[in-house]
Amino acid sequence: MTYHRAGLLLLFICGAAWGRAADRPNIVVILVDDMGYSDIGCFGSEIPTPNIDALAAGGVAFTQAYNTARCSPTRASLLTGHYPHQAGMGHLDGTFVAGSLGYQARIADTSVTLAEVLAPAGYFTAMSGKWHLGQQRGTPPWERGFQRSLNLQAGGTHFPNQTPKAGAKLYLDGEELALNDPRFGDDWYGAELWTDWGLKFIDEARDAGKPFLLYLAHCAPHFPLMAREEAIARYRGKYTQGWDKLRGARHAKQIELGIVDAGWPLAPRPKGVAAWDDLTDAQRDRFDNMMAVYAAMIESIDVSVGRVVDGLRERGELENTLIVFLSDNGGNAESGPNGRTDGDGAIGSPDSNVFLGQSWATLSNTPFRRYKHHTHEGGIATPLILSWPERVAGAERGALNREPVHVIDVMPTALAASGAAYPQELGGHAIEPFEGVSLLPALRGEPLVRTNPILFEHEGNRALREGRWKIVTFGSQPWELYDMRADRTEQHDLAGEQPDRVRAMAARWDAIAKRTHTESIDRAKKQRANKARNKQPAPPAGRA
Repeated sequence: MTYHRAGLLLLFICGAAWGRAADRPNIVVILVDDMGYSDIGCFGSEIPTPNIDALAAGGVAFTQAYNTARCSPTRASLLTGHYPHQAGMGHLDGTFVAGSLGYQARIADTSVTLAEVLAPAGYFTAMSGKWHLGQQRGTPPWERGFQRSLNLQAGGTHFPNQTPKAGAKLYLDGEELALNDPRFGDDWYGAELWTDWGLKFIDEARDAGKPFLLYLAHCAPHFPLMAREEAIARYRGKYTQGWDKLRGARHAKQIELGIVDAGWPLAPRPKGVAAWDDLTDAQRDRFDNMMAVYAAMIESIDVSVGRVVDGLRERGELENTLIVFLSDNGGNAESGPNGRTDGDGAIGSPDSNVFLGQSWATLSNTPFRRYKHHTHEGGIATPLILSWPERVAGAERGALNREPVHVIDVMPTALAASGAAYPQELGGHAIEPFEGVSLLPALRGEPLVRTNPILFEHEGNRALREGRWKIVTFGSQPWELYDMRADRTEQHDLAGEQPDRVRAMAARWDAIAKRTHTESIDRAKKQRANKARNKQPAPPAGRA
């Protein structure tokens, strides 16, 4: 029996126990954008996130959870249970390579989304927020199983009147609408709007007498960093102590909480990031202002989580709702150590254009190194919280699960919870088996059943996580090897000491990559260019 068929059999057994028609749970997936590993309170942050912390206290927090290092690839994996290239989204939405299965810039026809699986099982399926999964190439949410949707095609929009996104549109069930359409009002903030409509869709599901899937995809805290003025003011001055002291404080809190092991050293401040004490007062004030906006955006997410949880409780739906909370990649160092503050308005206003930058992203990713785009831990580690009040065993409430898990696990988790059948064919297309495993055993304190390593590739950066071991590369550099049980901050490369292990793991990376259409974007472009040249007819012979 192959791994995938065995996984399907196990899934249906779990479905029989967890997903009877009479008690099928609602499923709410909350995805945030560009949030680092340590940016919420229960993972070490000084930013107050009481609602997210309460979600973790009543559920299970996974300390070794992974995304795919980038926005669109993570969203594709989360919704399909496939690796990004397998789902057609090996790179950012809009990145298309003709003839490449991994770079279709749309959700592949050989993949199915959570909505396409749950709708036939009687679920009301809805999404609110950022899509960024090939809407312009034929895979908008309303064509991929979502019966109700309010979405941005891409993201980065937080206010209806912001300058950098002038001309952006919202789409309500496929109808293109202006940001200030009367149905939304002219004073909304993104995290509030997505939550308002998410709760509206929940009410519609209840009116229809159906369990529901709500995919709530925040744009925060992705650049351009923007928040309401009063929220920013609450954090002004709180970051004048700087990233060096705050990284130390977050690391100490993580150790105290049990999120990280005390034996893992804090990754050193990278070259290019200045020591806070070496900055001028004006520089410190600017950086404080930038981080105040970012913290206000994290607060807005926490308020949204609280509104969703309270809304479910008020409607009598909370106990039988499976909630998943995570981030799409690690903290974002784009724009370099100084970040970016331009535009015509005050920092964080609708007329500004602010990028957090590498220096503060180093704080966001505490205790790890590297960032979004990279397959070292700083790029792929995410907080992951699973809550299902009715089904979390008493002893597991507030537990920390330390097993490696990945966004590909969301699909099989939803299937096991709902009892929905995963199709072998849809719309005339054969559907590839899902890759992940159900996370539901963790709610009962039982081990997960994972037999395959976890694969990563983005922009030539590769990794493979197999049990306690991880191989990883930065671009074209040689494989590095880390013992994640002893050194998850990747400070001691063991590749030179264990070359046989590296070779064996690299061979497994190659085998899984081949099966899942995984290749670097540069390799894909070169191969297709060479293939196109080889198809050109030979030029006519010249005269003798």
